[in-house]
Amino acid sequence: MRTIRAIFRLLANFMIIPKFRHYLLKLSGIYIGRDAFINMNVIFVDSYKKGLIKIGNRVAIAPGSILIATSNPNNSALNKNEQYCIDGEIIIEDDSWIGAGVIIMPNVKIGKCSIIGSGSIVIKNVDDFAIMVGSPAKKIGMTIKN
Repeated sequence: MRTIRAIFRLLANFMIIPKFRHYLLKLSGIYIGRDAFINMNVIFVDSYKKGLIKIGNRVAIAPGSILIATSNPNNSALNKNEQYCIDGEIIIEDDSWIGAGVIIMPNVKIGKCSIIGSGSIVIKNVDDFAIMVGSPAKKIGMTIKN
């Protein structure tokens, strides 16, 4: 099954039509909510495990962003030590905006209506309505609540 998901993901990377890109990403194991927009050149690192990455409704993800839900040292001797092998969910809640080149690490939840500024590295959970920037991302403000 992972091989099939990998093929769908590869095809999604080259799909210029957003609806088809989203469809292929869903087939590859990523949950994508209604009216979300995922630009081209977004990288998902999840070892093609279904359900590790969940993207809410009306979320916008800009080009060059990387969502890392799984990480390990591959063929290194370090791979024998489980503390270096990480699998964790990434959840981006409704109406959030992820800027260009953002990196989101495992076990991170981004709250609803949040903005993550371009080039930021998110290593911990983000509150609802937060504006975060930097490396590591720090809160600099709040979005307007409806």
